[in-house]
Order: sequence, then structure tokens, then C-alpha cells
Amino acid sequence: MTKNLPYIFLLAIVLNACSNTKYLPKGEKLYTGGQVKIVNKDIKKNDSKALITELEALLRPKPNGAILGLRPKLYLWNITQTTKTKGIRAWLHRKGEPPVFVSDVDLDKSSQILTNRLQNISYFQAQVNGDTVSKGRTAKAVFTAATGPAYKIRKVIFPTSTEGVDTAVAGTAKESLLKVGDKYDLDVIKNERLRIDARLKEKGFFYFAPEDIKLRVDSTIEGHQVDMFVKVKEETPQLARTIYTIRNIYVYPNYTLRDTALKLDSAKKYRWYYMVQGKRETVKPWLFKNTVLLQPGEVYNRTDHTKSLNRFIELGPFKFVKNRFEDVTPDSPLLDVYYQLTPYPKKSIQFDLLGRTTSASYNGVQASISWKNRNTFKAGELLTVTALGSTDGQVGQSNGGYAVSQIGVQTSLSWPRFVSPFNFKADNAYIPHTTLTLGGSLVIRSQLYTLDSYNGAFGYQWKQDQYRQHALNLLEITYIHPRSVTALYQDSIKNTGNPTLAHVIAPQFTWGPSYSFTYDNTVDAYRTNTFLYSGKISLSNNIYGLIRGANVKSGDTTKLFGLPFNQYIKLENEVRYFHKLGPNSKIAARLSTGFGLAYGNSTNLPYSQQFYAGGANSLRGFRARSVGPGTVDPYYFVGTKGFLPDESGDIKLEANVEYRAKLFSIVNGALFVDAGNVWNLNHQQLTGTDGTATPGEDTFGKNFYKQLAADIGFGLRFDVTILVIRTDYGIPILRPWQPGSNWVTPKLGNGIFNLAIGYPF
Repeated sequence: MTKNLPYIFLLAIVLNACSNTKYLPKGEKLYTGGQVKIVNKDIKKNDSKALITELEALLRPKPNGAILGLRPKLYLWNITQTTKTKGIRAWLHRKGEPPVFVSDVDLDKSSQILTNRLQNISYFQAQVNGDTVSKGRTAKAVFTAATGPAYKIRKVIFPTSTEGVDTAVAGTAKESLLKVGDKYDLDVIKNERLRIDARLKEKGFFYFAPEDIKLRVDSTIEGHQVDMFVKVKEETPQLARTIYTIRNIYVYPNYTLRDTALKLDSAKKYRWYYMVQGKRETVKPWLFKNTVLLQPGEVYNRTDHTKSLNRFIELGPFKFVKNRFEDVTPDSPLLDVYYQLTPYPKKSIQFDLLGRTTSASYNGVQASISWKNRNTFKAGELLTVTALGSTDGQVGQSNGGYAVSQIGVQTSLSWPRFVSPFNFKADNAYIPHTTLTLGGSLVIRSQLYTLDSYNGAFGYQWKQDQYRQHALNLLEITYIHPRSVTALYQDSIKNTGNPTLAHVIAPQFTWGPSYSFTYDNTVDAYRTNTFLYSGKISLSNNIYGLIRGANVKSGDTTKLFGLPFNQYIKLENEVRYFHKLGPNSKIAARLSTGFGLAYGNSTNLPYSQQFYAGGANSLRGFRARSVGPGTVDPYYFVGTKGFLPDESGDIKLEANVEYRAKLFSIVNGALFVDAGNVWNLNHQQLTGTDGTATPGEDTFGKNFYKQLAADIGFGLRFDVTILVIRTDYGIPILRPWQPGSNWVTPKLGNGIFNLAIGYPF
């Protein structure tokens, strides 16, 4: 009986949720929604479905929310009714949803709304009638829409006058959104007015507005056609018909809200603009030479206007950017331009403390403190120094005694420009950046080893446009030196035969450039389908190694600065795809690949550059970094000390698919499938704890698809605006190292719980 209690409880909830109608007032019926039926034999089936979806979205009121036919929020409202305003019952009542009655539906008003929409999208003769259909104590609204024929555009006529603004409007005709043969659409007409306004802004018509354009429609043409006349309204004021030219440009780099006077007496001219910053110079005037794109004597244009604003913001030191234009005199076609920049505090300190847990059952804490110095050398530079410390350990796990601690310092200096002997000039709305980073850290694996790690990089980041971004590091240096390696760890290497353990403590010295490219249109909320692509290539000592003829296989190990260096090529690619199913649901997918080739002075990729699979952002049904290589069983290496090493490889292939949907309030749900693995490029002889060769294939081959690990799972994501807290539970369904069939019967108790910040992709 006890085992059946959960099912009895669930059944009780379902039955009660179905009985919401018993709470209805006498004579009322519960409204279950509206339905639209299209009467038009000429509309194709798919077009009719799309039109119905569009029209039904306009219907009001909306019925009570339902999940699989149940209305849990309405049920919560009904069973928690109270006159009190405080307490748990009142709180639950507020979380519920009041009933929507069929008497709340205004059929005439809704019919008129649907008629107006149909007329706005070419169905000028549309007629809509509404009625209600009852079933027991529930009812729905049914609207029958006789659309009539669709009216299409026969001609589009632009102004023929030679008067200034009319000529400018006529000059935009080739790019018109109004196309002969297209259906009449009010939204397209509105966008056409915006388009014409934008084009005229490029030609100096500063005060022109979309409302100054009139589009007259003649629908008396035979054959259900319309002629469209684009005109400038006769009442358009003279200033909107005038082309304006830039006179003076003033930049205030220390503006505050307390500044009420223009202070033009302290303005100093630098090239084509004036700097207004008083006696104390806080910003070097030349900083803005690639930011102020408008030029005195040139006709005003919106492109340089918006580019300049964006560039001022991207410089970094300024919290607010205010831009205004003023007429020099009421009757002159001249404008003065003012940029009023409010800076951030020059210096700031930020302290962060966070707790974390991983799918490998590690729990820990990290603390960091960052000091920032903005506008360091008076030219927009940003100096950041960050010190951090962390410790992670397992409680009650096989690795319980091997805690990981880290302390380190990272310093970066960023310039809002290309720092180079060559003169590169970007002509878009974005500011390029040059970054220099230097850092070091100490990693202590309790009872096992200590690693000294040093890194540095110098390179550039720039945006090609709002979608495409580039990063080129001319030089990346990493040096990792092991020390204090214990006998316990050395014995683990000997006893398990796992080369990964030896890779971890191998000295690493990488030196070379890298380049990455990202294309991301997921910022476009209006798109149904969006995707992100990112690719990166990293090189280490390629030219130097070739010149020196390094060949470790022949016993000729070459050194740089007295240190053996790693030589390799590494490629990484990732594609993310998102498909909107509705306003609150989507399909998200990711494909990630990686390939690394060590040669010359190296036989393997350095451990820090190898690929991993498993964990909260990878295969969520497996412990972090526990999958692979290939069909090798990672648990085969567990010796008497129970140490579980991270597994890695030279090749990676991973795919993930998620269904994401909003459940309620800040809570979102997800169902997911993950698959992937890592492989070695060259076979490595692996031995188990008894010294025998381990079963399994560790290299990538034609049967790679039979060697994939996979999991299924579900999760909850809590979107609290500033961050997303994610919980995922992954259940393995494929273990490639498993003898016989790789398939695993999904069992809830065999899953891995993942807690993370942000989405996995």
C-alpha cells in the first residue's frame, strides 16, 4: 500500500484539477478558448493554418493556462480562496489564476478586431461573425471569417516633383518594400515609411520623420488590385524639408548632471572637434579621433551619427553617453553637435565568493578580488588585476582524500584600439581592442602533486559587424612545471598504466599564435531559426620547430630558452542551432568537434590542450571528464587507492539536443539527449592494475559512431534575470566500454545530478 501512495496522490491531483468547474458561480461557464475558421477556397492549406494562428493570437481574453488539459493554476486559485492578505494560503492564492468565464468574452469586439486585421493584410471585404459553443459547464468562442479575395499591388507611384525632399524620396524607389504583385499589407507600409525616413536621414534631412510620408491607396482598380501613391505630406514643415550640415563638434569627457553651462570658453580644438574638459586634462584628445565620425562641413548622416554613439560606448571608460544636436540659428541649415560623456569611477574593487559542485561530486568554494583602473593612461585603457583562491574536495567518494586547491593572480591591460606599428582603421560601429595578459597560479592536488602554471598573451579582438567577431592572438605562452610529485602518485602511474596520469605532471611549454572566428545571429529575437558558429586554430612552435628540425621520435628533443617545447596544431569548431516552437519554447542543438595533431618535438598534445567529454556542459549522464578515449573503460584504471583520473584525447566529437520550455514564472524545463566521445590520434598502450593490456580501442576509426557514449535527461532552469541557475539530471543509455551491447537500460537511480550556472550552450 505504501508503494502506491505516490500514484494515489498523483491521481487525486489529476481528478481534482479536472473538477475546476464545480467552483463556478451559478449560471457561469468556464471559457476554454477561441477558435477561428477561415472561409476561402482560394487560400492554400498551409497559408490558412498560418492565418488562423495569427488571428487566434489576437483573441481576448486568454483562457486559463492548461497543461495536458489540466488547469493547475486555476485549481490552486479555487482551493486556496481566503479573505486574508497574509499567510501561506494567501500567498498560494496569489500564485493561482482566477477563472475566465465565457461571459467575459465580447464577441462583437473580437469580431471587429479580427476584421480589422484581415483588412490590414489585403482582405478588404472580410466579414467575421462570432458565436459560443457550450459543452457542459465549459464553452468556447468560434469565429467564422469569410475573408473575400486578397488585394494585390498593381502600381507603386513615387513623387515626380523636382522639389528637394520629393526628389530625395523618389531616389529611394528602387529599394522600396512595396513590390508589384505582392498583397497589400499595412505592416509593410509602416516599414516602408521607416525605410524612406532612414534613407533621407542619410542625405541630411535631420528633422524629417516617418509621419511626413503619406501613402494613398486606390482600391477601385478592377481585378482586386490597388495602386499605391507615395507622397510627402503638404503640411510637412520647412525644417523637415531642409538639408542640414555639421558646423562644430564638442566633446565633454567629464560631464555630470550638475553641469548646466556649456563652458565653451574652455573648449580647445583638436583636429576637427573641440575638447571641453577644463584646466585638468583627464582624457587625451586624440582618443576620439576614431570615434567622432561626423565631420564639420559635411552633410548630416544617420550612419555616422549612430556609429559614433556606439563607439563612444565601446571605448569603455564612459558609463553614460549623451548626444544632442542644436541649430546654430533658427533659420540656418547648420547643426552643432555635443557629446556629453559621464565616466565610470576611475578605480574600483570587486569581491566575489561562490560555492560550486560538479558532476564528479566535487564541492568547493572560490573567492576572488579584482581591482580595476579605468582610463589608466588617459586614453581609454583598462588595467585589471585579479587574485583568486579556491578549494574543492569530495565527501564520501573514492577521491575523498585528494582535494584540489588553487591560488593565482591574473593581470590584463586592454587598449580600445589596435596597438600596432601599422595603421589599421575600422570603419564600422565597433571599437577594436588590444589585450595583454600575464598570470600565474599554483595548483595543489593533496597527497599527489603540485603544479606551477604561468601564462601570457598579446592579441587583438574586433567585430566585423553585429554578427561576426574575430580574435587574433599574436602570441600565447603557457608554461606548466610540476613539483612535489608524491610517491603515491608515481605508484598510481605504475600500477594503473594510465598514460593520462603521466600527462598531467609532464612539463608543458606552448608558444605560438591563435585565431578564432564567431558568427552569432541569436541576438535577433525576431528570427525563428538562429545559429552560432565558432571556430579556432591554435599553433605552438610550428615555424621554430621546423627551422630547428625537431623530431622527438628520433630522440632529438629541441629546447627553447633551455626548455623542451610542445609542437602541435589544434582545431576547434562548434555549431549551435536554435528553432523557436513558440513564444515560450524552443529546440536547441549543438555539434562540437576538435582535432589536435602533435608532431616534431611532441608525441602528444600537452594535457592542458587535450579534449574531454562528460560533465555539466558536456555529456550530462557521465562524471566530468570520465568518458573515453574510445571504448576504454575509465574505471579499469582504478587501483587500490581508488584514484579516478581525468580522461582526455586528441579528437573530440559531441552532439547535444534540448527541448526548452517555460513552465511558470522564473522556472523553465528541459528534456535533453547528449552523445559523444574523445579519441587518441595514435594508439597508446594502456595497462590495467594487474599489468595486462586494457580492453577497448582508444583511436578514432571508421567505427567511431559505434563508440559514442550517450545519455538522456531532464532539468529545471531558474532564470533570475542576472543569471540562470541550472539543474540537470542525466541518465546514461550508451556506455561504449561496456562488454557486449553498449545499450544501457535507463534507470532513474543511475543518473548524474548536475548543478551549474548558465545554459550548457
